[in-house]
Amino acid sequence: MTGPGNTPVQLSHASYGSGPHLVLLHGVGLDRAMWDRCLPALAASCRVTVVDLRGHGGSPPAAPGTTLEELAADVGALLAEPAHVVGFSLGALVAQQLALVRPAMTASLTLVSSVAGRSQQERAAVALRREKANEDFAGSARAAVDRWFSPQWRKQDPALAEAVLHRLLSNDRASYLACYDVFATADATLWPALPRITAPTLAVTGADDPGSTPEMSRRLASRIPKGRATVVPGARHLLPLERPEALTEAIVRHTGLTARIAQESHPA
Repeated sequence: MTGPGNTPVQLSHASYGSGPHLVLLHGVGLDRAMWDRCLPALAASCRVTVVDLRGHGGSPPAAPGTTLEELAADVGALLAEPAHVVGFSLGALVAQQLALVRPAMTASLTLVSSVAGRSQQERAAVALRREKANEDFAGSARAAVDRWFSPQWRKQDPALAEAVLHRLLSNDRASYLACYDVFATADATLWPALPRITAPTLAVTGADDPGSTPEMSRRLASRIPKGRATVVPGARHLLPLERPEALTEAIVRHTGLTARIAQESHPA
């Protein structure tokens, strides 16, 4: 169910800036703070809404059996006008579902570090990570940080790695597992529906991301009619934290916000 009376739950969110609407959706086990390094540049050219998905941050918990449709309906309830929707990892799956059920409200999609069309081997690997998260939550969180941070990046920014680990460990475990179930399975449901997405779509990932691979971004780009893919060299999974400048530039160019910046910088 989606909440009391089968209505979407009220998500914790905040908005910054003015202009065209841009919505940022985080990944499983994280929260809207993961966009902090992208926010200043984006809010300078548009109205940015950062959201805590159900089961995360300040939003209501996610019950076992929570569905992708429910997560997308929660976000859709925040939209009073068409928005450019940017989703990271789990948020990218939510963004795809939103584009399918609310196409008129989805001006564009940017799918960051998104899984797509997992192979049988890839599906088995994520199922194993889900099992380990249930058996050893703390160990699973540490393993995730080890996958996401290269040794070089962790040495350069140790406080960030510790902050991400703390965020993972502070999750309500039942909510985390419920949302991880969505992350682990929803791409299979979405795959046959992707050709129905009408929004211009950019799929972007890090070249060294072992889970949301460059090949997955290329699959999305080939499956969605107005899709294209880009790969950020030398980056892993957490593009909003590891490469905020490159990601922000990709978002701005894809959404057409560069034109607005240029017009404001050089008025007629």
